[in-house]
Amino acid sequence: MKAAAFAEPGGPDVLRLMEVDTPQAGTGQVRVRVRAAGVQPFDCAVRAGWTPPGAPPGFPRIPGNEFAGVVDQIGEGVTGVAVGTEVLGFDLLNAYAEHVVVPAGHVTAKPAGMPWEVAGGFSAGAQTAHIALRELNVGKGDTVLIHGAAGAVGTVAVQLAVQWGATVIGTAREVNHDYLRSLGATPVAYGDGLLERVRAAAPDGVDVALDGAGGDALAVSLALVADRSRILTLVEHGRSQELGIRVTPASRSAARLAELAELYAHGKLRIHVRETFPLARAADAHRVVETGHGRGKVVLTVE
Repeated sequence: MKAAAFAEPGGPDVLRLMEVDTPQAGTGQVRVRVRAAGVQPFDCAVRAGWTPPGAPPGFPRIPGNEFAGVVDQIGEGVTGVAVGTEVLGFDLLNAYAEHVVVPAGHVTAKPAGMPWEVAGGFSAGAQTAHIALRELNVGKGDTVLIHGAAGAVGTVAVQLAVQWGATVIGTAREVNHDYLRSLGATPVAYGDGLLERVRAAAPDGVDVALDGAGGDALAVSLALVADRSRILTLVEHGRSQELGIRVTPASRSAARLAELAELYAHGKLRIHVRETFPLARAADAHRVVETGHGRGKVVLTVE
């Protein structure tokens, strides 16, 4: 099969379209013929040389941990999933390929009305947002500050927090402010004076902060939120323990993904796909993601 992979870590140029062995579904696994795969900062870190805990050693390595496609092979012991089922799913690596093999518990049915490019880039951002907000116990009456609110995680986090009864302030570049308003957030611009702008937007204070930007944004969160257990960072994991703030636990699941897909199917979640690239242009997709602060998702399509 064809896969966008790399033989050694480095910049985006190390990603190449390669011929690799087609994987076979083992016990408890399903194989999916991939139609689309999301591109994330996580993938860029893998390509640059980071090895996620639990990843097998060796090269070539295929990035990508979210995908959508059609089940075309089922391993021994798998029930409840049929060949031909359209699914979206997740794993640690290997989604930038024509086929991916994952545990059967890592996929759920794709809503019929969900486009492939949306489905391919749905799992990571949606699940991360849901996990983070549950960790922070976001609910009715909370004022929630979301940094990087126009990104893939932020887009879903804004919508979920609003649905759960919170008031949301989202930081983003000014070009994305109308977009955030359309999702239900009050937008605030990045840059010098951010602390004062957030205070003006939230005169009664901020209860919760979800940090998708780090740096100055995290400093602002620390200054505004009294209870540090209600601050979660998606980017500054190395500082979380010393600061007494949260990070997202590894609790993705097919059940959580199915719940979020159901919200999409009923028009309660909007997903913006910023740009799509064919599998052969995975390097270009990484370049776009590494510019930062983009609206919505970047997705690879697999013919």
